[in-house]
Amino acid sequence: MRPLWQRCCQSASTGENGGVNRANDGTGGTVGTGGARSGVNLLALRSHNTALVLDLLRAAGPEGISRLELAERTGLTPQAVSKITARLRADGLAAAAGQRASTGGKPRTLLRLVPEAGHAIGAHLDRDELRTVLVDLDGTVVGERRAPLDLGAGADAVVAEVAHEAETLAAEVPGSGRGAGLFGVGVALPGPLDHTRGVLHRVTGFPEWDGFALRDALAGRLGVPVVVDKDTNAAALGLAVGGERGSFAYLHLGTGLGAGLVLGGSVHRGARTGAGEFGHQVIQLDGPPCTCGARGCVEALCLAAVARGDLAGAARVLGVAAANLAALLDIDQVLLGGRTVAAHPGAFVEGVAAVLRARAQREGDHGPAVPVRVAPGGLRAVAEGAAQLLLGPVFGRGDG
Repeated sequence: MRPLWQRCCQSASTGENGGVNRANDGTGGTVGTGGARSGVNLLALRSHNTALVLDLLRAAGPEGISRLELAERTGLTPQAVSKITARLRADGLAAAAGQRASTGGKPRTLLRLVPEAGHAIGAHLDRDELRTVLVDLDGTVVGERRAPLDLGAGADAVVAEVAHEAETLAAEVPGSGRGAGLFGVGVALPGPLDHTRGVLHRVTGFPEWDGFALRDALAGRLGVPVVVDKDTNAAALGLAVGGERGSFAYLHLGTGLGAGLVLGGSVHRGARTGAGEFGHQVIQLDGPPCTCGARGCVEALCLAAVARGDLAGAARVLGVAAANLAALLDIDQVLLGGRTVAAHPGAFVEGVAAVLRARAQREGDHGPAVPVRVAPGGLRAVAEGAAQLLLGPVFGRGDG
């Protein structure tokens, strides 16, 4: 039998056909009637519709949702929904969740997602630590590991350590053989990198990684799909999937400093997947040297202040950079994360918020300043987001 990830993410060559109440949207895609979400195009229609149904099953929780409601909310015909849900039940991804009284006719059968039917692994490679999590289809963490890591130890050593930790967690998947029931592994680490090809660039402080095809190296070793992204992008995706709305910036301060951007509900990576190199904006000409080769970068100034115990100064530097970003993108909120923030959350939230308030007052903004708070998820937010790089597309999150 093919691994579960292959069965769930199959292409449009199998599965349900047609069945969409369609209206042309003028772009070659389709939109459902009454504002319902529906298939994007004819080639991707079947797998996309399956993702729509899975996403609604997940949102319904253990109480479940009826086929009629699925049809109404997706714009699919009842026949198409029946075909999709029959296949999902056959694959073990959906199950009955009881019945609901009907206003007429026989009671409606409710369906629910089976969270334990599939899993993904998220790996956060920091400069000195590796954290891996195993999550189910609901995104619930069901396994976690931590190990020391030296990102400068060389590709072979790092790949071997990541593979070992991932294989150890994969063995915890109920009833699993090698890779069975596992959608794949999402890997998040400091950038810059090429998300599309899974190739690293000159990781700040570790130029030896430039050009290394990390995705292919891990996929070849593990035998499951691997997706590679920046740590900040992964965390931002996890936050968006977890319910954070609108446009926001996730600022991660740990061994380095970076940003993940969610604009209009989707992760913004840029034309060359290089967006979010927040830590290397220069805010002090002829300032102290940074490991990137420039001088006066936000990261260098902020980490130097942390090293000398000046938390107020570090928060002020971070606030200035956050204010620049907020003014440039007009975002809804700023979320802070990373181990340094986790160790001193009050100091950083208050310091960054003070700078944003002062800027809003100077500019005569009569509304409230951009709000600042600590991002949910704590120290495993990046690893959980990395797992969503695999799960996101299964539920129609194309920015995974």
